[in-house]
Order: sequence, then structure tokens, then C-alpha cells
Amino acid sequence: MTTTAPDAALGHQNGREPADLVAAARALQPLVRENAAANEAQGKLVDAVDDALHEAGLYGMWTPRELGGAECDPLSSLEIVQALAAADPSTAWVHMAASLAIGTGGAYLQDDAVKKMFSGERLPVVAGQGTRPGTAVTDGDGYRLSGDWSFASGIKHSQWIHTLGIIQETGEPRIFVLPVDEAELIETWDVMGLKATGSIDYKIRDAFVPETFTHLGPVETPLRGGWIFKLGIMHFALIGHSGWALGVARRMLDDLAEQVRGKAGRAGSMAENTRFHAIYGELEAKYHAARAFVYEVWRDATETLENGGVLDNDQRTKVRLALYNATWTAEAIAVEVYKAAGTAALRTGPMQQYFRDMHAGTQHVTSAPHVLEGCGKYLAGLAPNHTWLYMNLVPQG
Repeated sequence: MTTTAPDAALGHQNGREPADLVAAARALQPLVRENAAANEAQGKLVDAVDDALHEAGLYGMWTPRELGGAECDPLSSLEIVQALAAADPSTAWVHMAASLAIGTGGAYLQDDAVKKMFSGERLPVVAGQGTRPGTAVTDGDGYRLSGDWSFASGIKHSQWIHTLGIIQETGEPRIFVLPVDEAELIETWDVMGLKATGSIDYKIRDAFVPETFTHLGPVETPLRGGWIFKLGIMHFALIGHSGWALGVARRMLDDLAEQVRGKAGRAGSMAENTRFHAIYGELEAKYHAARAFVYEVWRDATETLENGGVLDNDQRTKVRLALYNATWTAEAIAVEVYKAAGTAALRTGPMQQYFRDMHAGTQHVTSAPHVLEGCGKYLAGLAPNHTWLYMNLVPQG
């Protein structure tokens, strides 16, 4: 479903296509790579990287075209996130999290909210937490929202917060969007990996949010934009995290191969070690198998959506399983690369950073054990009357 865009948003129209954003992400790799350590030291993206993401239109990856975005399809989105993750995992993580919140706000919020949010010179950055809910009570033409949330990736770059709350009177889950200055940001991100995501905690106390700045949590019916927005919030996250894991794995394999080639000809070099050859070949096979599974399920999903359909439970299960498999395959690759790289992975540098970032990424809810359990239960035919609510397999109806 597509509606007329609010006039205030038309200034963002940039005419970029998904292929343009794929090319832009690849072109930005040198800049992102050279700033990875500075990002980490600062605990957020440096201005040069954040500005480059804006200027390239990359924050509009999942924003409706009428609001200046590219409405990237799943396969293009995978390429974009992989390219950024291969340059710096934290940059890719901030980008995919912000792109999700910007784009879904643009697609699912009412015109009044969109006019206010998209009225600036460039796309707004939106960040927050859409899994652990706060509490909201009805108050006139809106709600009073309170709660404590964690893992607000990219919030240090944002002007708006997108956050999940449960309506106390009805139990309905809704996404609330409000200015970032209505929350108290709490510096809690003291972690071993993904440091530059700045995924700090925040709390909100009795903030009024107009109803027009909210939408149903598991919504799959857009008010503007094309077929991609029939995915709903969670499936955008699955695309992003799949691309992230594949990009991190690819970079670690490439860095290891480059290191070994650089020492070829030295006595005892891994370049002449047949055991290393076998290990590296096996890791490449695992990577390509995981990548093929991700692309297989998202090609299938794209075909369904392009033809006017919605994802069935089999497809919803397989996109979750493909992400789970990609994440833990990438983790296994990270471990083997760390062991093979020796002191190069132990010392401060890209390989050590990627090892830490990969292990931080495995702790996301999308790769939790219950996801695999739910996928197995469904695919074994043991959950015929179940469906997916976010990352949980639940009884239908």
C-alpha cells in the first residue's frame, strides 16, 4: 500500500536505487576501515563515518522512496551490510539498526509523525530497543510511556528513539517513537566487542507519546512504501544480522589468507602447511554453504513478496534458521582464524577486533538457543498450529 508522502518529507528524495547503495557501501570500505580503531576508542562512529553514511544515502536503505530512501530489496540489503561489516563490524551494526528504525518508522507511522521526523535536511537517525518492552497507559490521544531498556545501538547518533511498550489496558505491543531528549541515556556499554555501537541503556519516565507516533509492534501493513514493508520489523532485522555475520566471516578469512601469503617462503610458514590448507578449505566451504542458505531463503521470500504474497510459516522459519546458522558458522570461523593467526590475533589490531566483535554479535537475541529449538520443532512437523512472534515460536490465535 502506498500513500502520498507528507510534503515536508519530499526534500529527501534522492533518486538512489538499491544498486547505488551497494556500490556506495563498497566505495566507503577504505574510509570505514581506516576509522575502525577510532570508532572503537570513541565508543561511537566518528563524525567522518557517520556523515559518509548520510551522504551516501545508506541510512535510507529501508526508507520508503517517497521519503528519500531506496527501499532496498533483501538481496541488495545483504550486499550492503556485508560490505560495511567487512570494513568495520560496529559501523555495519549501527547502520543496520538505524536503517531499520528509520525505515519502519517511515513506513508504519502516521503522516503527522512522519512530517515531523522527516522535515530536516537529511534523514533522521532513529535508534532504540524493540524487544524488551516498557509499559504504556492510555492518556487522551496518546500514551504515557515508562520503562528501562538496554542495547540501544546507534543512539549516540540519533535524534529519535524507537522503543517497544505494552499497553497496560489491552496488553497490545506497540512501537513508540519520541525525541531522544525525552530519555535519560545511561553509559553502560563497557564490553569486549562492538564497542563503537555505543549500545547503551536508556530509561523513560511518564513521557507522553501521541498515538500518531506509535504503531503495532508486529505490523506488516505499511502506510507508505512498497512490497518490502510487508516484511515487518523483525524480518528486516534478520536480513541485517545475516549480512553482518557473513561480512565479518568473509573479512576474517581474507585477513588470514593475506597474513599467510605474506609469510610464504619463510621456514615453518603456514603457507606450506598441509594441515592449514585443509582447515582453510573447510572454513571456506562452511562460509559459502552458510551464505548460500541465506541467499536461498531470501530469494524465495523476495519472489513471494514481489508477487503480492506474504511469508508463510515455512519461510518465516527458514529465514530465522539461515541467520542462526550464518551467525554460528561465522563464530566457528572466527575461532579457527584466531587459532591459526597466532600472535597476530592476540595483539591489538583488526583481527583481534573482529574476533571480539564476532563474539559480541553472537549474544544477540536472534541467535539465541531457543531460536534453533523453535526452527527444529517446526521443521520436524511438531508444531503444526504455531507461528512466529518476533523470535519465538508460539501457538497461533
